Amino acid sequence: MTRRWSEAPVHRDWLEKQAAGLWDFFQAGFVDPSGGFFDLAPDGRPLDPAGQVHPLHISARAVHCYAIGDLLGRPGSRAVVDHGMEMLWTRHRDTRHGGYAWSVANGTVADGSKQGYGHAFVLLAASSAKLLGHPLAAPMLADVTEILETRFWEDGPGAIAEEFTADWGPVDGGLYRGQNSNMHLTEALMAAFEATGEATYLHKARRIAERVIDRGARAEGWRVPEHFGPDWTVDRRYCHPNEMFRPAGTTPGHWLEWARLILQLWVLDGRREAWMPEAAQGLFRQAMALGWDAARRGFFYTLDWQDRPEKRMKLWWPLCEAAGAAHFLNELLPAPDWETAYRQIWDVLSAGFVDRRNGGWREELTEDLQPAFTLFPGKGDIYHALQACLIPLYPATGSLTRAILRASPPGDAAGQ
Repeated sequence: MTRRWSEAPVHRDWLEKQAAGLWDFFQAGFVDPSGGFFDLAPDGRPLDPAGQVHPLHISARAVHCYAIGDLLGRPGSRAVVDHGMEMLWTRHRDTRHGGYAWSVANGTVADGSKQGYGHAFVLLAASSAKLLGHPLAAPMLADVTEILETRFWEDGPGAIAEEFTADWGPVDGGLYRGQNSNMHLTEALMAAFEATGEATYLHKARRIAERVIDRGARAEGWRVPEHFGPDWTVDRRYCHPNEMFRPAGTTPGHWLEWARLILQLWVLDGRREAWMPEAAQGLFRQAMALGWDAARRGFFYTLDWQDRPEKRMKLWWPLCEAAGAAHFLNELLPAPDWETAYRQIWDVLSAGFVDRRNGGWREELTEDLQPAFTLFPGKGDIYHALQACLIPLYPATGSLTRAILRASPPGDAAGQ
């Protein structure tokens, strides 16, 4: 194998330009002056400027992504961070019951439920903002950490519960547990550890990974079960109308996302437990073997429990997560297979998902890689695509924000 693409100047320049284009595309139209961030139509216009519902995770992800921009010296990024942090602190935060409401519309709470998934991204946003010295970062970090500890965390299984009503009552009997919220909390806990140095964050990340991957995915041949009962027994018959957040079956994109997160944990934890690289390699190989469409390319969105493609559309985020995972594997456990996969992944992203006419990236294609809008109405999120472009530019030493800081020149303000 020749030199890795992540080391090639042309590829690195291409990634940097893609990241810049994503920042520009979203910043031009997604800031709602009244608070929050618009979903964008394919051409970059707000989809529903009058009636936009602002989900918690979108504001939190915007903070994280533009905090990265600020760390890298991108002008205008700090204003987006300020806008998002204000939205989280003054609109989503529930000063009566505690926690953060799932969505806000027209300045008032639209859905006051408390979702573990959303709170994970609040922790990520606060951790990223802390690296900028943002004035709301410390109180938000303390607040969401306490909520996660006292309301969501279940020490027996070593993971979080999924959701509550606005006043912390059970939803559907409190019987559902999901890996997706726990996966994103693992990402956020590692970022919080790197932002604060507090080992309790890393301890919780390790416990979630042990529960979901070392126990759950290992038992399923490195397929990641998505849905569980309250005792963390896999629920293979689970079905929910929200196909965006809780699709039935298994989701190869999450296997890929976990492959990178497990290696990040392996690096940060320092104990270098042997199961972690075994798991990362197993997850990535299974995703390529079972989830990759060998005829048309790209990853199927979901598989059934017999490993047959169920939802056959191709989404951008599994490919984005695959790019990051392949880079981490290339960096930490070098093998020709990872580089081959890395190049295949970027070929598909470039050919089908990069929107050269309108800007930004398409979020959904059909099975045969034609633009589609069944799950995603336009271009609503910068998070996955931006990280896919930036992760390969840095060593696999931990979270992206800390890698950027470590790469800052001595005396640079962002590195102090």
